[in-house]
Order: sequence, then structure tokens, then C-alpha cells
Amino acid sequence: MRIYKPGCDVGELIPWPFDNPASNYVIRRGAPKTSGRIDQGGPGHSTRVGIWHCTAGAFDCTEQGDELMSILSGRCRITDLGTGETMELATGDSLFIRDGSRVTWDVIEDVTKVFFGQKPGGY
Repeated sequence: MRIYKPGCDVGELIPWPFDNPASNYVIRRGAPKTSGRIDQGGPGHSTRVGIWHCTAGAFDCTEQGDELMSILSGRCRITDLGTGETMELATGDSLFIRDGSRVTWDVIEDVTKVFFGQKPGGY
């Protein structure tokens, strides 16, 4: 059993560089660094659950899979580039993003999130 809640130690994370061609990352501000861990599912599976951390900065990406996320720490703004809608998220907030959405992540304070993702056909 894993407990994901604000203030809890999420454990060890490994570097997740901005190198997935399908995500088409574009760094917009600063030099954000990401790390994470898949706790269940992942490559070859249609679902995945894990932790993701990102330092301050901004980048565009194409989301890979439908994802429900909850912010465990930090603060960010996510803008859907297709609709122009912007959501500001902080500790305790949750958001659902659809597979294929092109978004800007503006990480104001280092963010740690827990996520559940689903992608028919697998990741």
C-alpha cells in the first residue's frame, strides 16, 4: 500500500529527462528538471500510477494518456494551448488532462504530483 498525501515523503525518484519525442517538449523559461517513479503499470500497460516532480521553469508538451493528477506540493499554472484555458494548481488541488492535449506547464514553485494515467493501447 502507498499513501500519497501532502507533506509525506514520496521516496526515491529517478531523473526523467525531457526526451520523449511523442511529448514534443519545448522549454519556455528557466531550466526545469523532472524526476519520477512509476509505482504500477507503465510501458506495455494501458494504465500507470506514479509520482512526478519538476523544478521551477516553464515548458510546452503534448500529454501522453488521459491523466488525473493531484498536487502534493508546490504551485503551477497549466494552460491548454488548444482552448486557452489556464488552471492554477497548488498543494491539494487535482486536475484531469486528456490524452493528446498540448499544454504549457509553468512551474512557479517546485511541484510534486501523484498521477493516474490511462492510454488505450498502452504506454
